[in-house]
Amino acid sequence: MTSPVGLHRVVEPAGVLPQAAWRLDASAEIAPNEVRIRVERLNLDAASFRQLSVKHGGDGDAVRAEVLDIIATRGKMQNPVTGSGGMLIGTVEEAGRRSPLGLAVGDRVATLVSLTLTPLVVTDGLARWDGRSEQVPCEGWAILFARSVAAVLPTDLDPQLSLAVLDVCGAPALTSRVVSQYVAQRSAEGGDRPVAVAVVGGAGKSGSLSLAAARRAGAGRTVGVVPVVGERDALVAAGVADAVAMADARDPVALSTAVTSALGVPADVTVVCVDVPGCEHGAVLATADGGTVIFFSMATSFAAAALGAEGLAADVTMLVGNGYVPGHAELALGLLRGEPGVRGLFEARLAAD
Repeated sequence: MTSPVGLHRVVEPAGVLPQAAWRLDASAEIAPNEVRIRVERLNLDAASFRQLSVKHGGDGDAVRAEVLDIIATRGKMQNPVTGSGGMLIGTVEEAGRRSPLGLAVGDRVATLVSLTLTPLVVTDGLARWDGRSEQVPCEGWAILFARSVAAVLPTDLDPQLSLAVLDVCGAPALTSRVVSQYVAQRSAEGGDRPVAVAVVGGAGKSGSLSLAAARRAGAGRTVGVVPVVGERDALVAAGVADAVAMADARDPVALSTAVTSALGVPADVTVVCVDVPGCEHGAVLATADGGTVIFFSMATSFAAAALGAEGLAADVTMLVGNGYVPGHAELALGLLRGEPGVRGLFEARLAAD
């Protein structure tokens, strides 16, 4: 019997969902409610790629070898250290007659579910990848379940650009929802203080989209926080934030000071989009009482966040960005099309890779 959430693909340990499984069955034959994708490119999530690159000292051959080993061993791409994966693009090769995803053979799609739960086989040894970028050209196949999510790629955008955007589309969607709620509440209360939003890692993919989403949702003032001069200059030129501040997000006092100085007040909403660990306490400290911290980084320690907030006696709501919000793909692609500064940041990143 096939499960809509993929339980029948779990090899070990029995009884867990595919994301929590150590190993999946990635065989090509599909069940009636599954879809097989002919894979053309993976997008490794930032935290996973950084961990692998640091571990191997930037040796691309070693990174490629480990990614191949992970996929072959686990039947999916799930970094055993970070626990994270990424997503992929490819073409629908076969769709089961009972699949509810509405995909047809020949559709070129991006999967909007993590590689950590997607059965995956690579057949070309990643021969076209140098191991030095998050995007991984490859050949192979992947399996989508009935409860998976996928989007047909738009025809007006380069597939690599679409992949980069869709990889992080949950971040701007949730940011937009949370900021809109604050704006509506403040308006209902008759308050005139603008909603202040800080995005830590504002020059990155999820960060730049989140800044644009916050502004569109009605944020009165936004600040993007970055660690180095190059990112500061790029974000200033993009014009997607009202202010840009430099701080090491791992330094709680420095981050809090940078945010408060730039906004004039602590942030009502702080969005954490960096791919390094140790940023939890600074994000909490930078957020006003009654505010919200949204953690999108897979490097986040949720124990550190919870215990840190308790230790600071901080009355903040902390949200885990789970990557899915209804309409997230359309919102993110719309921001890319409508915000030249965001698009410029994405294109520069792809060119550098």
